[in-house]
Amino acid sequence: MPRGSEMVRAGGWWRGKSTPAKVETYTRWSFHLMVIGEVPAIGAATAVSSRPALGWLLLALTTAHAALSMVTVSRALDWTRGARPQPVRLLWTQAVVTGAIALGALLVPRLAPGADLTGLTGAVFGIVLVVGTGVVALGMRGARRVSAMAAGLAVATGIGSLLIGMPLLSTLISTGVVLCSAGFVAFVSVFSVWLLDAVYALDEARETRTRLAVAEERLRFGRDLHDVMGRNLAVVALKSELAVQLARRGRPEAVDQMIEVQRIARETQREVRDVVRGYREADLGVELAGARGVLAAAGIDCEIRGEAAGLPAEVQSALGWVVRETTTNVLRHGNATRCRVRLTTTSGRVLLTVENDGADNGNDGPGDVRAQAGSGLAGLRERLAEVGGTLTAGPAAPDLFRVAAEVPVPVPGRLPGQGERT
Repeated sequence: MPRGSEMVRAGGWWRGKSTPAKVETYTRWSFHLMVIGEVPAIGAATAVSSRPALGWLLLALTTAHAALSMVTVSRALDWTRGARPQPVRLLWTQAVVTGAIALGALLVPRLAPGADLTGLTGAVFGIVLVVGTGVVALGMRGARRVSAMAAGLAVATGIGSLLIGMPLLSTLISTGVVLCSAGFVAFVSVFSVWLLDAVYALDEARETRTRLAVAEERLRFGRDLHDVMGRNLAVVALKSELAVQLARRGRPEAVDQMIEVQRIARETQREVRDVVRGYREADLGVELAGARGVLAAAGIDCEIRGEAAGLPAEVQSALGWVVRETTTNVLRHGNATRCRVRLTTTSGRVLLTVENDGADNGNDGPGDVRAQAGSGLAGLRERLAEVGGTLTAGPAAPDLFRVAAEVPVPVPGRLPGQGERT
């Protein structure tokens, strides 16, 4: 496969993720890279060590610690997302292994007197302890617990340093360094988890808002039908009951009452059609203004050119649905930062183009969207076909997706001025 195709596929994999999924992927790999960074850091210290054998031993222990840390990071982040129970045993194992390797690094100079191993053992002690603290903090909740853990590590460092005979000043310095470094890394871990939870919560809130908007529209439609049907059906019931009573008495007025019932039924049918038509039709001017507001609220730069005034109602309705559907796709299926809508009328035809820099925003999926069916774009084609229009959609350039709808306009409905106005 060509190299360019591999890059496009990789980019599509990233763009296909939702914003919360991108933040989660970034968080996971940030911690994995932090853990992996242990190995080259200790390897560099080993290369300049005066005792290569001990250096390679410490490097092997650090590599084992990095492998364990990567597993702990994955399990801890899975727990924060609710995908698995809290890995308590793994966290304790991580803490014990971290402490053992750090303490062993402090004991190495005592086991090899005369060798200058301060730089190597200090690097192993500091890096392993700080990284291990950050990894364990990922699987904990509560600022107090995390702070207590960082403080406990600092105290344990001080006690261990005194027990192996380090000078008091050096002990205080190492304790302070561990407290600051471990506390900072633990804070980064807690903040990263909080940020990830906040992003998912905001995404759930947006989905809830969308569902509420749909529910509100359904309620409005239901209220409109109730107002039409409830009143007229009550009148039909009363007049039908009156007609029954008159018919039983042999009164000719029963026929008049049934004629009135027939008239009310036809009137109700017409009113229901009007309600449904008003619900289904979309005003192009309203949809353009709504698209500008919704996209701006989502942080997407929206530019709209052209005027809808003067277009026939059926053309406005069809193009209004195009604006509504493409705006929804920009918000839900891509990561656009800008969107451009142009409406032009020339030679008895009106052309609506919607372009955005999210290359995968068509809800038909990647590929030739014209060959897809059973989706939002297929529904738009059906609507446009009713007024003799056509729809094309697909990538127009790298990182550019374009939807173009063209509808014929009768000569009497042609706009007086065909220029564009922002």
